[in-house]
Amino acid sequence: MCSGGFAKCLGISLMPLAIVCVLCNILLFFPGGKYVESGHITQQVWYFGGILGSGVLMIFPALVFLGLKNNDCCGCCGNESCGQRFAMLSSILFAAVGVVGAGYSVIVSSVAINHGPQCLVRVNETYKQWSYPFSNGDYLSNKTAWSKICLEPAGVVSWHLSLFSVLLVMGLIQMALCAVQVVNGLLGCLCGDCCGGSDGA
Repeated sequence: MCSGGFAKCLGISLMPLAIVCVLCNILLFFPGGKYVESGHITQQVWYFGGILGSGVLMIFPALVFLGLKNNDCCGCCGNESCGQRFAMLSSILFAAVGVVGAGYSVIVSSVAINHGPQCLVRVNETYKQWSYPFSNGDYLSNKTAWSKICLEPAGVVSWHLSLFSVLLVMGLIQMALCAVQVVNGLLGCLCGDCCGGSDGA
């Protein structure tokens, strides 16, 4: 497969991943699937790791990769493949943007998983307050304590953990795909669209 065609496959793969990340970030604004006041939403949700990092910043590289297969401006200096080579070189920059965006999402998701969700906890028999009861990160192996400590919203811990885990995994996959395109772009820039074959293949 030529470098332009391979880049198009990467772009096709990145688009649904970006959409999934945006949806996950939106769902995190409704902890436990319920509406809560903005002040009761987990802080890391407001960093928009899935919407900006793995979403918007990933759309641009994906669109560039999708257009690489047939992108050969009119050539230059008598070399018809010059436009294609330049396009592959520019794709490396967009791939770097994708790595940065996905990396941001991975960092935010990792911190959020370690920090745990914000929820309503019982301080004493008469007083409850919203806080981060799992901020020391030791809650992952103690599922029985989730519902006992977090009174509201119901199921918020599993909701928080599931969605941020999806964002974490999707972000790692996006970083890997963009890193692959960096290598693919270098090969396309140095060898032309099809190494060892005709440029139009």
